[in-house]
Amino acid sequence: MVTAAIHRGTPPDPPKSVRILIVGGGYVGLYTALRLQRRLKAELARGEAEIVVVSPDPYMTYQPFLPEAAAGAISPRHVVVPLRRVLGGCHVVIGEVTSIDHAKRTATLDTLATEETGQTEQLSYDELVLAPGSISRTLPIPGLAEHGIGFKTVEEAIGLRNHVIEQMDIASSTRDPAIRDAALTFVFVGGGFAGVEALGELEDMARYAARYYHNVKPEDMKWILVEASDRILPEVGEEMGRYTVTELRRRNIDVRLETRLESCADRVVVLSDGARFPARTVVWTAGVKPHPVLAATDLPLNGRGRLKCTPELAVDGVPHAWAAGDAAAVPDVTAAEPGKETAPNAQHAVRQARVLGDNIARSLRDQALETYAHTYVGSVASLGLHKGVAHVYGRKLKGYPAWFMHRVYHLSRVPTFNRKARVLAEWALAGLFKREIVSLGSLEHPRAEFELAAGGKPSGYPKGSS
Repeated sequence: MVTAAIHRGTPPDPPKSVRILIVGGGYVGLYTALRLQRRLKAELARGEAEIVVVSPDPYMTYQPFLPEAAAGAISPRHVVVPLRRVLGGCHVVIGEVTSIDHAKRTATLDTLATEETGQTEQLSYDELVLAPGSISRTLPIPGLAEHGIGFKTVEEAIGLRNHVIEQMDIASSTRDPAIRDAALTFVFVGGGFAGVEALGELEDMARYAARYYHNVKPEDMKWILVEASDRILPEVGEEMGRYTVTELRRRNIDVRLETRLESCADRVVVLSDGARFPARTVVWTAGVKPHPVLAATDLPLNGRGRLKCTPELAVDGVPHAWAAGDAAAVPDVTAAEPGKETAPNAQHAVRQARVLGDNIARSLRDQALETYAHTYVGSVASLGLHKGVAHVYGRKLKGYPAWFMHRVYHLSRVPTFNRKARVLAEWALAGLFKREIVSLGSLEHPRAEFELAAGGKPSGYPKGSS
């Protein structure tokens, strides 16, 4: 029996895999990854492309719902979208990118294991998407770092809710007028969307909760909004901004325009208009600034620390680098005046992410890139239950219609059908049952009870403190 020789030849080289690194899991990071999953489905299946998403949190936070989460209208787990569930075609890494050397196509990151091992990770890539978002812009105000509370994350929103209810508990349990006044004084600094909506929702919640306290009345609480400029909510227009001030003052909220916070040291708030009063709650929502990782790259930045980008969302003059959202200075091609940039808000970020995903796929296939062009359609804001303002397509709405539009719009924008259904179900249940006014502040220090039982000193803060 003769066996014929089989000539196998030289095995072909495996196809080169293109790694797309997405820094950030917020609006731009999530929506860009979703778009790339869809546009590069065949390449991902063949192993010709890989998408890596690096995010400090395993979820994306839908920030417009944070005020309602703080007020108890929405469960905190329903305002976040789990990245691993929706990005099944991507490799999700929980960590923080600390620096980027784009010339070498490498990123340095700290992962959850870095604290244990003391070693950072080096991650190589072919295409870079920078979308780390922004961080709170703070000022060197005495006492702010020690006593201020932010409002950008779901943890901060729920922590603030617990804090407000705990202050009501403190006021209810003492006859000392100084302690009561400080506990029932709530100061919000910043008259943008975050500050006004958080104040409106929490004041509404606290007013409702007061009915269950025998010695705390709504009129005992002092709610103060401090804004350095001469108007609030500039995005909804001057007329709606004036209406918002009138509406807040009608609810006995002290709105102070052209006023700055000068100090909150020792829990005593000092304002630029000469006002001075004790307060145990200072919420800081006075703007944001670019994420510090942008300064740790070799990519071009503008004067405000944002990445210089082209209308196609590529980093200007740098191949294989892309950006959008808060981190990017994107030219507004729809604006009449030259040099104007798109506003760093969610409306642009979501739309930019879709164009960005398409352009990366086009670039890999040597196709022409698409220009990002979107005319700003307006804004909506909630001022509490059944109260709101809106300026959309030139039309101005206030009260219930604006509040209803706010809910419909953001329900349509929150990612995944799962989250839409859960949020809608919670709204429906909230219309049938009473508000939840329970503080779960002890969740922030889960080991305190066990440490006390074991004879040690509990770490963190004791119950009822802030």
